[in-house]
Amino acid sequence: METENAAVPSYKILNGNALKMIALITMLIDHIGAAILEIGIIGGYNNGLLNISYETAMRWWEVDNVLRTVGRIAFPIYCFLITEGFVHTRSVKKYALRLGAFALLSEIPFDLAFYHSWFYPGYQNVFFTLFLGLAAMIFMKRFEGKPLFMVASVAVCAGAAQLLHTDYGAAGVLSIAILYFLRNNALEQAACGAVCFFIQEGAAALAFIPIWLYNGKRGKWNLKYLFYAFYPVHLIILYLVCRALFGV
Repeated sequence: METENAAVPSYKILNGNALKMIALITMLIDHIGAAILEIGIIGGYNNGLLNISYETAMRWWEVDNVLRTVGRIAFPIYCFLITEGFVHTRSVKKYALRLGAFALLSEIPFDLAFYHSWFYPGYQNVFFTLFLGLAAMIFMKRFEGKPLFMVASVAVCAGAAQLLHTDYGAAGVLSIAILYFLRNNALEQAACGAVCFFIQEGAAALAFIPIWLYNGKRGKWNLKYLFYAFYPVHLIILYLVCRALFGV
């Protein structure tokens, strides 16, 4: 919910749409590495389908490492944004239905992009993680003042993510729960979030630089469906590009 707040420091220059664009771009960079470089070039070299030298393959591997490192920034921002979305949504039910729907819609594109299979049950897309993170926050709000029930419900949601092998798994759900728990203290939220993600993935802690610059405003345009739709659409495109260029 966008509000005018004269107390917002001048350095808080990023609105919600700007954060989403940073997450979207860094996610795309990450997925280019995973779906094109790793599967198409490096995978093609390893399988003997791509006639390049070992030195060339290693150079592409170094490029891939850079892209994947940059991509670590995306997920913490999405975790932060889902806590903001939960706090400010007018309908938690609609929010949950939207996340659930895009989790299902994105699964085939996800499997095609990263496993080149129409159905791969061994790993699920990140929307399932975000959906379970939302469920954890719903329970945290429901059991506020009852710490045992709160912890138990978050543990169940995290366990479900781990059992389903969702992207980022239990750690992703727990990260969302931590950011939500610390939502009323921006400094503690950013500091604790940075430490947690640094332990998980190192460079992911850098996401808390743009998060710290967030001004609490949504932005002029309501682009939520664009950002939702981008996920499955770009995965399909990456899969088609990989097939067209490398035949794998």
